[in-house]
Amino acid sequence: MAFAITQSCCSDAGCVSVCPVNCIHPAPGEPGFGTADILHIDPDTCIDCGACSDACPVDAIFPVDRLGPRDLHFAEVNAAYYRDREVSQDQKPTEYVPLLRLPEGMKVALVGTGPSAGYALRTLLMRTAVEVTVIDKLPTPGGLVRSGVAPDHPATKNITRGFDLHLRDPRVTVLGGVEVGRDVSPQDLADHFDAVFYAIGASEPRRLGIPGEDLPGSTSASAAVAWYNGIPDAPNPLQPADIGRTVIVGTGNVALDIVRLFHTDLADLGRTDIADRALDFFEAHRTHEVVLLGRRGRDTGAHTPAEYTALVNTPGVEIITVDASDQDAITVTAEVDGAYKRIVFLYDSTPLEVLGDDRVRAVRVRTGDVVRDVPADNLISSIGYRTRPIPGLPFDDAAGRIPNEAGRISDASVEVAGSYVVGWAKRGPTGGIGANRADAEETVQAFIADAAAGRLATRPHAMGDFDTFLRRRGVAPVRARGIATIDRVERRRGTSAGRPRVKLTSETELRQTARPRRRRIFRSGD
Repeated sequence: MAFAITQSCCSDAGCVSVCPVNCIHPAPGEPGFGTADILHIDPDTCIDCGACSDACPVDAIFPVDRLGPRDLHFAEVNAAYYRDREVSQDQKPTEYVPLLRLPEGMKVALVGTGPSAGYALRTLLMRTAVEVTVIDKLPTPGGLVRSGVAPDHPATKNITRGFDLHLRDPRVTVLGGVEVGRDVSPQDLADHFDAVFYAIGASEPRRLGIPGEDLPGSTSASAAVAWYNGIPDAPNPLQPADIGRTVIVGTGNVALDIVRLFHTDLADLGRTDIADRALDFFEAHRTHEVVLLGRRGRDTGAHTPAEYTALVNTPGVEIITVDASDQDAITVTAEVDGAYKRIVFLYDSTPLEVLGDDRVRAVRVRTGDVVRDVPADNLISSIGYRTRPIPGLPFDDAAGRIPNEAGRISDASVEVAGSYVVGWAKRGPTGGIGANRADAEETVQAFIADAAAGRLATRPHAMGDFDTFLRRRGVAPVRARGIATIDRVERRRGTSAGRPRVKLTSETELRQTARPRRRRIFRSGD
């Protein structure tokens, strides 16, 4: 019985390298790798060895006969990939990267703990002998996996298990609660480390640029995701349900994640790691209808097939797709029937204005040549992301990312020696979790080449040099023991509630939890 790859595929291609018959595609170097929704197993070539399933970091690969009802269609998705497509089954020779000798005692900083940082750290530890100081603005590692992956996709979050092991390596020091640009500057890092890697992602939303965009209830997908995924002290960007309808601009995967959460049964939602504050809000204020606006036609939706399939499989939801040619088939009224759940994909549509006085009341939308006002409680913009600029680092404002050449940060074709970038901050917000693997390897290899060639200015390091600097600055990082305590407390609370974890969602609570507890010493006679 052949195996099949399911929705939670991270596409990092660890499965490809262990397959003895080369039946998993697209593989690295092939068209579609890094952009494909998932990788696919050829059922006619698969020999049922299970090596791919063992290697999968997110538990996305199963024998076809063990697929549950919600995943059974992935057997056909995998098989369909190979119809009318020429795929070579020849095994590619393993490429070994030559190990270059680097100066002894090198120390590097890695800013971020998301997937791109995780792959960069793994590559640094495997290919060099450098010591790595990992810096994150939050005391909860994981980056996009913790703060961006939907709560009802727990398998995808399993990718962090491997990254967490690397964070515990003896050559790694972890400093949480330290923000570059606030607590320390890029120059501070350059003064204390031989090289600095920036894995800061792309979390700043692109704006719609229409009147009324700043009304209460008009928000971005990134703000909504940060709130329901438990980013510390993230405010609730949603207004209480009055009409019961939300309008979302955009039809990408993040937009579909939000729609699915709006319509997920509360009992099921309560078994995820969604932030308690969001769970309480959804219990009190239910959205019964979501209208998604797509600027182009119905055949150009930005979502992947797997995300759309997950939405279609949401129980008890009616899905309607409308464009300019048949928009009369849908009626959007001022009142929403709370007896059912409905999702409307309205293509060929552009938001013109957000209407309301003290909050969002409606969204003016043009579909084809027709303009209509869609009554709504909230407007969520999900039209893309850009990297948040850090003062002191070059930034390409038009592209919304850090300018670089193969990961070497550059400014107007002038390289900034010793500064590197990985992930979405390097290439823009494209590609899923697994795309960061090759991306990070390219950047780390650039660093290795630079260090081996003597292009980096090595610095004499005193033990505790950076620690002393932080202490003088009044910066108190959360260290590995405190981070582990936070994780343990969240998981313990989750076990009591029948959930993966119950997240701590305030910086004060996180730091109090991480703080070492003093033990009272009892003496005889006490």
